Amino acid sequence: MWIVAIGWMYVVTLMAATETSVVAGLMTFLFYGMLPLSLVFYLTGAWRRGRARKREAQQTTRGAGPGP
Repeated sequence: MWIVAIGWMYVVTLMAATETSVVAGLMTFLFYGMLPLSLVFYLTGAWRRGRARKREAQQTTRGAGPGP
């Protein structure tokens, strides 16, 4: 996943560098690079957060059981 993100940011950086103005380059970098990549990382991290939440809930319920 990281190699794809690095490759995509490389391509977007080159696209931004070829724009005619600085504002167009920044907008290209932001809208083609940072926003989509942050959305992808957020969505792919959702299952990790859910799994961690379930694991934490299981540990909490195990510790709350009746004692010996």
